[in-house]
Amino acid sequence: MESNFIKTFIEEDLKNNKYKEIVTRFPPEPNGFLHIGHARAIITNFELAADFNGYTNLRYDDTNPSKEDLVYVEAIKNDIKWLGYEPKNVYFASDYFNEMYERAVLLIKKGKAYVDSQTAEEISASRGNLTTVGTNSIYRERSKEENLKLFEIMKNGLCDEKTYVLRAKIDMSSPNMNLRDPVIYRIVKESHHRTKDAWVIYPMYDFAHPIEDAIEGISHSLCSLEFEDHRPLYDWVIRECEMPNTPRQIEFGRLSIENTIMSKRYLRELVESKKVSGWDDPRMPTLSGLRRRGFTPTSIKNFILSVGLSKINSTMSLEMLESALREDLVLKTKRVMAVVNPLKVTITNYTKKTLEKYEVPYNADNLELGTKKISFGKELYIEKEDFSIIKTDNKFKRLYLGGEVRLLGIGYFIKCNEVVYNSENEIVELLCTYDKNTKSGSNFSQRKPNGTISYVCKSDSANASFYMYESLIDNDIQSDNILDKFNENSCVVKEGYVEKNVSKSKEEDKYQIIRNGYYVVDKNSTKDNLIFNKIVSLKSSYK
Repeated sequence: MESNFIKTFIEEDLKNNKYKEIVTRFPPEPNGFLHIGHARAIITNFELAADFNGYTNLRYDDTNPSKEDLVYVEAIKNDIKWLGYEPKNVYFASDYFNEMYERAVLLIKKGKAYVDSQTAEEISASRGNLTTVGTNSIYRERSKEENLKLFEIMKNGLCDEKTYVLRAKIDMSSPNMNLRDPVIYRIVKESHHRTKDAWVIYPMYDFAHPIEDAIEGISHSLCSLEFEDHRPLYDWVIRECEMPNTPRQIEFGRLSIENTIMSKRYLRELVESKKVSGWDDPRMPTLSGLRRRGFTPTSIKNFILSVGLSKINSTMSLEMLESALREDLVLKTKRVMAVVNPLKVTITNYTKKTLEKYEVPYNADNLELGTKKISFGKELYIEKEDFSIIKTDNKFKRLYLGGEVRLLGIGYFIKCNEVVYNSENEIVELLCTYDKNTKSGSNFSQRKPNGTISYVCKSDSANASFYMYESLIDNDIQSDNILDKFNENSCVVKEGYVEKNVSKSKEEDKYQIIRNGYYVVDKNSTKDNLIFNKIVSLKSSYK
């Protein structure tokens, strides 16, 4: 990983013998799928630890049973593995529930925590704001004995959820709002995905996280910038709970991408409202969605590393991510022909009973991908946009009535002689002739065609559906409701054909469809119909 401010801090800590080994962790909540924003945290933690011959733990922050599920646990594990990383250890916050409870009891015995009977609204109001100091709870001076008894009642589930909370006793007049007696335990009477009904009290993140880090011997606890003001509380918990290890919390800026939803809550709304097919919908910025869309681990990693690590939040253009993807795909993908908006072409002077075959490389820039045979016969398909009744201007380098173009690969010149219309006056077929003397390799140079177009031979093609994607959000709609801003045209499906060479493709196989874009085979493909998700266009549309 390139030099950055966190790497400098780590080098200083090692030089000063503050830590003997560099240990980081990635601590996701199992309440949804990871998105592209999480990739920065994953890559940063794993790469930095590796740079110093250390290691990284995966730790699930499963302290809120009302929102967690084993489905998310598995999805997170798979996403990290897909990115190419293997944690040394896999832990759960729930592994430490007993010790967290004992540390909370220790705080009560030290007079550093108390049970509060106020409502959530009363607690919020009493904390004041940035210009007004907080007001002590009337329950702040409960005796240690009473606090221990009430905390035990909380633990045993002998009261309703909102009856009590446990608060740290710090400073209600602190200029840092996080130190104004934060709640560190609350009652949640829902079954936990691992501990089931063993616990009805659960630690808050600001209490649990530093304890977890200390137990695991984390040297550097790397987190997003929003936790900078929480650092004094992090250090307070480590110190007052008398933890044997003292990790160093360091914050870095979040990474956002233009016109991309980076909120797990909003993504969950789209899933639960069925606006999308699931967390792995190819339109979703989740890692599983990007994977299904055709993004590669290498492209995501290169993008994250190329933008660097900053102390401030930053927003990058989607084009930067797509550019990293094109760079990764250009030499790795086979190039094939397909038609997304098919227009039938009949070669009226083709009299052979069999198809002609012509061998070409899959990728002229990477011959290691092998060769394929493309076909030519009486009936073809071309793209509708590759034909016009008249040649509109000299920039139009495609087929027109009376005009002639070269067919990509096999090289034959075809000339459009007649246009067939249906009853609605729509063009449904072109009647053309071909010049058999113009096949590739014939050195025919007496005349120049009006451009080169791709095609698919009808008798040697496979049915295919092409899914084209746009942004999930319509920014022209003014609303605070994410569902109101949903772009109903974010997915458009086209029915067409692809050359039969790819008919046995499997899920996640990627291709460059010549003159169109990069595509990936979707998991819902069948033997009778391949489904291709468009990954990205061949060239940037960014201006």
